[in-house]
Amino acid sequence: MFLTNDDTICALATAPGMGAVAIVRVSGKRAFEVVNTHFKRKYASKQFSLENAKSHTMHLGAFFSGYSTLDEVLVAVFKGPNSYTGENVVEINCHGSVFVQQQILKTLVGAGCRLANGGEFTLRAFLNSKMDLSQAEAVADLINSDSEAAHTLALQQMRGGFSHDIAELREKLINFAALIELELDFSEEDVEFADRSALRELIVAIQNRLKKLIDSFASGNVLKAGVPVAIIGKPNAGKSTLLNALLNEDRAIVSDIAGTTRDTVEEDFIIDGVKFRFIDTAGIRSTDDKVEAIGIEKTFEKINQAALVLYLFDLVHDDAALVKEDIALIRNKMGQQSKPLIVVGNKLDSNSAHHLENELAGTENLVLISAKTQLNLGQLQAKLVSFIDLGILNGDATVVSNLRHFEAFTNAYESLQAVLFGLDARTTGDFLAMDIRKALHHLGEVTGAIDVDKDILGAIFSKFCIGK
Repeated sequence: MFLTNDDTICALATAPGMGAVAIVRVSGKRAFEVVNTHFKRKYASKQFSLENAKSHTMHLGAFFSGYSTLDEVLVAVFKGPNSYTGENVVEINCHGSVFVQQQILKTLVGAGCRLANGGEFTLRAFLNSKMDLSQAEAVADLINSDSEAAHTLALQQMRGGFSHDIAELREKLINFAALIELELDFSEEDVEFADRSALRELIVAIQNRLKKLIDSFASGNVLKAGVPVAIIGKPNAGKSTLLNALLNEDRAIVSDIAGTTRDTVEEDFIIDGVKFRFIDTAGIRSTDDKVEAIGIEKTFEKINQAALVLYLFDLVHDDAALVKEDIALIRNKMGQQSKPLIVVGNKLDSNSAHHLENELAGTENLVLISAKTQLNLGQLQAKLVSFIDLGILNGDATVVSNLRHFEAFTNAYESLQAVLFGLDARTTGDFLAMDIRKALHHLGEVTGAIDVDKDILGAIFSKFCIGK
């Protein structure tokens, strides 16, 4: 990972492979100079130079290498600091031939550019203060978003999210830290420059804000990664048929032979803009088959890992007593975890189906369907979405979906709690200052408002695609 802005870098900014159009991005001090030597503007009345072009303009012309024209291109000019990276940037819009893309990149490298590393353009935007670290990470989340909910979360964060709040809170905390550390210079006079009552009020206010951010991670993380839903039940209840119906494809093996599913099968599906990760598990039953037994044990593990549990029973062969027994077993496996359990009766289309509505009266979240004919499948999908708090995506509420941010906020909260303990115990200013500095460090980790370790930056930006 290069942490210098000295080189001029280039990369393909569009998806690799053949397409109608491709964009090659160039950024750095020599961006205009390098591209200019291989670009001739069409209809130019005099000698044209990208250095003299207005920022945020596009120019039609030919891109050539040596005496050979490679392609007719549109060149976009962005002058620093008013560009994505904060540097001079040129975007070459060419035809999507893989050969053309490679030849343009080869020509640029031969002219003095270096091929960019993954995320290096966004890294430069961060280093040039065009965005803070949390916003830079949101760029990667936006690129990788595959549902409306994940897209909304990423967009919230990229537009600032909690960055402004954190900056304001850090500034207030820094002011108190400065006053407390000033007291250390006058320790012999036993004076207090920092009002302890006002400091306590500030700490409590910051903790309240952090608590909301920390609590939002439970919802934000599943909306970003997908809501895990474990589908469990007896063998032949129709779990695999239901998974196939939800996905609208034959993904899981369907058979009349009990115990067909011996391992978990996971697939994603988007319902009303929310991504769900459905997990088809082995049927729960007593068995002497060691392989199947392992699969059943995994089923109970998935109950603990899932955000929602969908218990499926057979309306043809199962009775109300068995269903209630299974529900009690599942809730026992959940332990103290208060997660939603949706009880689904399958095979409603069969003439032999038992209508157990009265016997199961009072059973929460009961839905009767036919996975085979997709009868009432819409009701089940609506029930799944009803358990997701989509309200967090509306308004100005900020949601934490990044594990790194969650850990930093949690550590900051604990450091501030140590400050409160110190105030109660009338701890000396040097210990208070130490805990405040810890809290400031953890808050700064989120936005990069500290000297962020190069290894951390490398780990973050290496996850980006090349060209971003």
